[in-house]
Amino acid sequence: MKNSNHPIRKAIIPAAGFGTRLFPATKAVKKELLPIIDGNGRVKPTILAIVEEAISAGIEEVAIIVQPGDCQIFESFFKTPLNAIHYHKLSPENQAYSQYLQDLGEKITLLIQEVQEGYGHAVFCAKDWVNDEPFLLFLGDHVYLSDTDVSCASQLVEIYNRVGKSTVALTVTPGEKIYHCGCVTGNWQNNDEILSLTQVCEKPDLNYARQHLKVEGLTGDRFLTIFGIYALTPTIFDFLEANIRNNLREKGEFQLTTCLEQVRQAEGMYGYQIKGKCFDTGMPDAYYQTFIDFRNG
Repeated sequence: MKNSNHPIRKAIIPAAGFGTRLFPATKAVKKELLPIIDGNGRVKPTILAIVEEAISAGIEEVAIIVQPGDCQIFESFFKTPLNAIHYHKLSPENQAYSQYLQDLGEKITLLIQEVQEGYGHAVFCAKDWVNDEPFLLFLGDHVYLSDTDVSCASQLVEIYNRVGKSTVALTVTPGEKIYHCGCVTGNWQNNDEILSLTQVCEKPDLNYARQHLKVEGLTGDRFLTIFGIYALTPTIFDFLEANIRNNLREKGEFQLTTCLEQVRQAEGMYGYQIKGKCFDTGMPDAYYQTFIDFRNG
């Protein structure tokens, strides 16, 4: 196991997709830059909410994976100060927030995914930057809202620090929706708080899930699915690299979930049901609902 006892300091956010399901809006605006409104009424691009979620968990450095032509867009938002004319038009509160964005930008590195060949491929683009440390991984089109004073990402890091192995955030999903999701099963540990995983399965059909993915305590057609945040050891890169080298694709792309299952088999993996909600901004109706629910908390 590689440096599993190293504290998690880094986070990866893949943001190199086109956003096909949100076309034609994504012809004008990157999916990750579409606006949401937070609980304080502040309008912000989705990517900022994800970066802030990472920082809330003590993350010191964030890598955003982008397409070659998109560096300038993200660079402009996170690293380029407003010109003086626009800055002085802001309220004092927003002037302070503008400086906060500049400070945040110092923690952000932009990494290039030359060719978009799947989520797993995007993650692999950060291998050298991660440099053999554990890391947090986020979806680039999901935002998160904790039900407690502890952020969702912080909850996951706390569990990772306890178990010292790759840990995925989980949520309960009804059976009719799991074909969209990574799904897991396993055995409860520590007074039913932590799940020792025995299988990670990408987008199963309901019949398969009923036979193989039931989890004790969940009645009816309810299953544990991946919430959209992962705390991973760098072992994941070994399996991603092997898949890419051997051109092992699923639906034409290099997937992450297959490699998660390989990591689970190699060194074990845990799951934790997050006390919070995950909001999808990657599909029209889901984005519409996120716009409402994220604001309302």
